[in-house]
This record gives sequence, structure tokens and C-alpha cells, in this order.
Amino acid sequence: MKTRLTELFGIEHPIIQGGMHYVGFAELAAAVSNAGGLGIITGLTQRTPELLAAEIARCRAMTDRPFGVNLTFLPTVNAPDYPGYVRAIIEGGVGIVETAGNNPAPWLPALHAAGVRVIHKCTSVKHALKAEAIGCDAVSVDGFECGGHPGESDIPNFILLPRAADELSIPFAASGGMADGRSLVAALSFGADAINLGTRFIATREAPVHDNVKQAIVNASELDTRLIMRPLRNTERVMNNAAVERLLAKEKELGDRLRFEDIIAEVAGVYPRIMQQGEMDAGAWSCGMVAGLIHDIPSVGELIDRIMAEAESIIGQRLRRLVEA
Repeated sequence: MKTRLTELFGIEHPIIQGGMHYVGFAELAAAVSNAGGLGIITGLTQRTPELLAAEIARCRAMTDRPFGVNLTFLPTVNAPDYPGYVRAIIEGGVGIVETAGNNPAPWLPALHAAGVRVIHKCTSVKHALKAEAIGCDAVSVDGFECGGHPGESDIPNFILLPRAADELSIPFAASGGMADGRSLVAALSFGADAINLGTRFIATREAPVHDNVKQAIVNASELDTRLIMRPLRNTERVMNNAAVERLLAKEKELGDRLRFEDIIAEVAGVYPRIMQQGEMDAGAWSCGMVAGLIHDIPSVGELIDRIMAEAESIIGQRLRRLVEA
């Protein structure tokens, strides 16, 4: 299946594994790329540029296919060593970067000069158009269903994706609620050029996370996520657990007096405990509503083959029968 994004990134299937904190290690990225999609290493999970360089080298030893690095630009006083991370990406020969968070414009000249393609994560058409205007090669359009940060506009993908198709000239991936071949066909019908899967790839055998995390996703329904940090306008969709319930209680009690410091115990530094040690109530962790569509833990290869086979069956059989009826 060829789309503008498979051509841009040199991949076989229009399936991207989004960057995920303490999930996007070399094992998962290489597995996705080897199966014909685009695997992504999460840059800031690596604490230093030197560690990122080592992770890139480790991934390159596992696959000879294209893979990328996610680099999230955080609104923080003590910023990570972004020049060092960009240098590690370029010197590591990575050809694709998924940017997120703040405007990536300051980093585009160096990345483009090195031949790196940039896909920026956006949660609104306005932001997607801005990414196009500053020179991003593609965008990932994240609907309200997505795990992690869905923005503050609350626009679901049934509206957001066709709106993006109406306005954008550059290719875009559909993110949020993507799980299977039905997701891919729907996204393509709306005008997207690929799907971006996050939560679905956590529940795979190669995902280097604790089995408790995978089982939590399999056991969850579409009703088991919550939105936190809305009063701070830093909304995040997370899996519900005891820590999230505590956090939401604080939000309700404090109202507009809420400060980040009030919830720091539930959100700061919790990912290693959850993803690596399986402490499911240690804090809040990103998860999409798509958990309601996830019922097993296949290998990455099995998942991608299944998505493509289902999509081709829907397009070539069910939709064709409807047209020809």
C-alpha cells in the first residue's frame, strides 16, 4: 500500500509507532520497522544525548530499515540538552524525527540540512497549518481520543481528520483511536496518509514494558481513561488508577487554585516504576481510549500483518461489494 508518507519515509506500510515515554526503546522501534512500519525511539527517555546515541546504534544493529526518533520540546526552565540530542540524531544517521510539544522551528534548519524529515505532532488544524508554514515535512494529527496530550480543543478524529485534509498540503498521519485495519481504512478515507499507533503497540510482545501494563490495557474498556491537568491547560489522557483518582480529587478540591506542585507526586518520575517495575498505582500514565479495542498481546509483526490484511479485505471486498451492489 503506497501513500505519500510511505513514499516520504521509505516504508512498506502506512503504520507509524509514535514516541512513548519509557516504551519507545530500540527493541520496539526495530520490531516495527522490521515489520514494514516506522519505529520510533523516544529521545527524552534517554537521559543524555550520549545515551540516545547508544540507543540509536543499538536500534541500527537490530534493523536495516528506516526508523525515527521522537524529540519532545518541553516548556521548562531547565531544558534538556536539545542541541546535544539533535547532534546525536544527525550523527547517528537517523533520517526521520517526530517532534512534539513546543514549536520545533529553531531546530528545523539543522535537521533539514542533514536530510532529516520532520513530522510534528499537532492536536488542531491551526497548529498543523503552523507546522506546515514553518517547513515541517508532515504532521501527525492527534484527535481527542488519543493517549497522552490531546490539546485543549477536544475535537475527535471524525471531525479533525477531514478538516486537516481540507486545509493541509503536506501529508499527515492520523493518531488517536487507531488499533486495526478498520482504523487504517477510516483514516485513509478521511484523507490521512498513515496511522500512528501508541497504546496499541504497548500491548505487543516486543514492547519492553512490564506485563502488568500490557494486561491493564487488555483488561480495560474505552471507559477506563481519565483526563487530568485540565485546570492547568496541560490536559493528559491517562489510564484510571488509584493515583489518578487522588489527583482528580485534588483538582476538584483546589479548583482554579491548583498548581503543578500540588500533583507532582502523581505525575513526576513515575514512568520507570510503572513501565519497568509494574507498579500500576504509582502514578498517572498515558493511555488512549483505544484500549477498548485491544484484546490481545500479539507480536509486532503479527499485529502489522493483521492490520494490513484486514484493511485490504475491507477495501477489496466489503467496500467493493457495497459499491457494486
